[in-house]
Amino acid sequence: MTEREEDILEDDDLLPDGQPEEFEHWRIEVDKGQSAVRVDKFLMDHMPGTSRNRIQKAAEAGTIRANDKPVRSSYKVRSGDIITLVLDHPKREWEIVPEDIPLDVVYEDEVLLVVNKPAGLVVHPGCGNYEGTLVNAIAWHLRHDKNYDPNDPTVGLVHRIDKDTSGLLVVAKTADAKTHLAKQFFYHTCRREYNALVWGPFTADEGTITGNIGRHAKDRLQMDVYPMDGEVGKPAVTHYRVLERYGPVTLVECHLETGRTHQIRAHMRHIGHPLFGDERYGGCQILRGEQTASYKAFIHNCLELCPRQALHAKTLGFVHPVTGEELFFSSPLPQDMEALLNKWRRKTNN
Repeated sequence: MTEREEDILEDDDLLPDGQPEEFEHWRIEVDKGQSAVRVDKFLMDHMPGTSRNRIQKAAEAGTIRANDKPVRSSYKVRSGDIITLVLDHPKREWEIVPEDIPLDVVYEDEVLLVVNKPAGLVVHPGCGNYEGTLVNAIAWHLRHDKNYDPNDPTVGLVHRIDKDTSGLLVVAKTADAKTHLAKQFFYHTCRREYNALVWGPFTADEGTITGNIGRHAKDRLQMDVYPMDGEVGKPAVTHYRVLERYGPVTLVECHLETGRTHQIRAHMRHIGHPLFGDERYGGCQILRGEQTASYKAFIHNCLELCPRQALHAKTLGFVHPVTGEELFFSSPLPQDMEALLNKWRRKTNN
């Protein structure tokens, strides 16, 4: 995982005596009448989403202050004390805060949970999307878990899917679980299968698409496919199998060996089968079928039923990081994709 720029201490951030500059991240004044209590216990009650262990480590590092003086975790807070958290880097412009957003939890235990993400929900805060994301929803769901800090990159989502893709994701509650699961994704030992409706008929019932995935040379919002033996992009392999044929479009199952950005979307367009409804990759145009007014109206109705790329992360399998048990999860197609497929089935049968 890349470091954020504000987490990197540059030479210009040093004071004249060589000591790093300090930035206040959190402040609270102890209420009148507050009974004497250890500062780590006090902060546990007033800083949701953190853990006592993290607070104690912060105190050991001298970043917990009482009235501008570093204190140990055993320090007893007193009425009127000003307690602050001081770090060597500026506070981020945004923090991941818990938000009460509906969350479809498929499985959960002490170290991980599996969620079923709806289409339209951004996975992680970023430029233009600082709230209302899946990560905010997870933070709310785990708000009472003292060991889970949503702003700690060593825990949380192990992988991602696009905003307008629906389906299964695994979340690690502990650093050890995330490390274990991340290795499975890195070495491609986990199982991920998607259902996709794509433009065009297939002559074969199954096949494999290979090609490096990298940024498009002209459109930075798209990914493109480059030679596997070239220096542009990263190697990607997608296996597909035909599930149903509807004439101008085909329902396929895609099995990923790798997990590149927009892999299925870019690979399918590369072989002439853009995902139905995928505006960014040309799937919102009529690429197959008739040119009649009635057919155009039919396609328009289909795009209204499922106004996104018709892609669903249907299955997810991995080895449990603690028990070693092989876990496998399957998610039914969401309502918009099911309605879309039923419409094509009716047209094909007629």
